[in-house]
Amino acid sequence: MTEQRQDPPQSSEPLSLSPEQVAAYLHAHPEFFVDRDELLGEMRIPHQPGDAVSLVERQVRLLRERNIEMRHRLSQLMDVARDNDRLFDKTRRLVLDLLDAASLEEVVSAVEDSLRREFQVPFVSLILFSETPMPVGRWVSSAEAHQAIGGLLAGGKTLCGVLRSHELAFLFGDEERDSVGSAAVVALSFQGLHGVLAIGSPDPQHYKSSLGTLFLSYIAEVLARVLPRFATPLRSVR
Repeated sequence: MTEQRQDPPQSSEPLSLSPEQVAAYLHAHPEFFVDRDELLGEMRIPHQPGDAVSLVERQVRLLRERNIEMRHRLSQLMDVARDNDRLFDKTRRLVLDLLDAASLEEVVSAVEDSLRREFQVPFVSLILFSETPMPVGRWVSSAEAHQAIGGLLAGGKTLCGVLRSHELAFLFGDEERDSVGSAAVVALSFQGLHGVLAIGSPDPQHYKSSLGTLFLSYIAEVLARVLPRFATPLRSVR
């Protein structure tokens, strides 16, 4: 005859067991921990009485701590991977919009709208360098650009950090310069220097010198190649 097992009655109150009941259950079911290795990793079982700690117990403790640390690191890596996936998707859409643009106005709008709405950047500045007036966007002469931010463009690399007051005024305007705590600046350079793209944050620590600028640099490289198609008067400050 097969023994019929009955499930315990359901109760809304949490089940409370005494140590004696737990011990009795484990004594009656010695196979309980089979295929339950995760429980063994959380248990604390001293191997010697008193204050002394056995080598086995110390090893188990170290393994448990390393396991917790590795889980924490894995969680951080997963968060970074998800953030990079989102950044890549936003960057891909912006690049496609730039490639599909049919005018300079569409290029400027695609960059500014994407950075503000998709990337949630509070301060965005796209400045073109030209000796003659441009139909759209913000433009300045080569001499004016070189005098104001020549030091930011000299290295040809993306720069991050806290900028000087006159640099912020040139990039973001007098009204916004006091609100920008830190910024990232990248030159638009392809067969000559055509402009500069800058993004800012009110947090002085947001754009640090060690901050990864891969996506911003990638956007700038694409933008620098697209701009000359619609803006022939662009000039280099060099």
